[in-house]
Amino acid sequence: WPYCRKRCSYCNFNTYVVPAVDEAAVRACLVREAQTLLRLSQVHSVTSVFFGGGTPSLASPSTVAAVLEAVTGAAHLPAGAEVTLEANPSSTSASTLAGFRAAGVNRLSIGVQSLDDAELRMLGREHTAAEARKAVEAARGLFPSRTSIDLLFGLPGQSRDAWAQRLEATLGLCDDHISLYQLTLERGTALAAQVRGGALPAPPQDLLADMYQTARNVLVATGFRHYEVSNFARKGALSTHNLSYWRGAHGRFMLRGEGGCSREARVQTLEPVTWMREVQSQGHGTRSRVVLSLLEQLEELLTLGLRTDEGITHERWGHFSPQLSLQAVFGEPGEAQALQQEGWLVLDGGGLRCTWAGLAVLDSLLPDLLWQLQR
Repeated sequence: WPYCRKRCSYCNFNTYVVPAVDEAAVRACLVREAQTLLRLSQVHSVTSVFFGGGTPSLASPSTVAAVLEAVTGAAHLPAGAEVTLEANPSSTSASTLAGFRAAGVNRLSIGVQSLDDAELRMLGREHTAAEARKAVEAARGLFPSRTSIDLLFGLPGQSRDAWAQRLEATLGLCDDHISLYQLTLERGTALAAQVRGGALPAPPQDLLADMYQTARNVLVATGFRHYEVSNFARKGALSTHNLSYWRGAHGRFMLRGEGGCSREARVQTLEPVTWMREVQSQGHGTRSRVVLSLLEQLEELLTLGLRTDEGITHERWGHFSPQLSLQAVFGEPGEAQALQQEGWLVLDGGGLRCTWAGLAVLDSLLPDLLWQLQR
């Protein structure tokens, strides 16, 4: 759902603020594209559905219900399959949330971002801290143990102490899943322009590292498993949908309906009106298709799999590369062995994974590992 009521100061996502949305037209296109892509891929069973955005909580529950009906009409959607909806605190009244639950949503991801009003204003968020608390409480009543909250850290001018206080406040409010994202100052956003112009201070790198470590220590001490770079869960409340991407099992398209078995990267048309026109004429809004080579598939498996605490198991690697084992690629003298000796990486009977220290600096380890894989 690419529409928002306003654009946040840090956002460079594919979002649109428009005077009015023709929801019936968008709904019809979402349904048609889901049916087309399920038919082309011949997926028989769907493990999870994720409504992202933009602001999907601005859509009506009937739109969510229509998409889920299209999925169940074209494939098997098991009774307990995870169905997540991203929501903003400003568009999550108790009655709206009840409508989404009745439509088939069983997990909510709420963009809280901060529990401080001054920080929320700087981020250009619509809601206040009080509204965020109210939204999370309402969500937990309807989606107990399945309400996730997003928080940002590393905001301009944010101190380590202020961040620790936000975390404490969050622990008193949160359910069993938290996603923590370091604020990135993206080119073209209002916040990046303010920092570049000197109106706001850029947070130093060592402070960002301290904030991340502080968060990890606090959350792990209170029973959360740090199961992916940005994600923490307790009581087994891991996100099934996101894990499927990180494990490399899904997130790519296979054109089985036309007799193919290659994995494709597909880019959808971004602009909603153009996308709708394409869906109406051809059934989907795919702008480009690229068949991934074996090396590209293994590069994806490496970059996504190492984001998780389990890393890449020998079995999962073997599924993509039956001829060349993990041990054969990364067990020989080279970059991976050096990273192991430095305490960033582990290669053992379980597979290849980062240590906790390595997870915090994963982006700086990947170029060496990709270089070794390419050789």
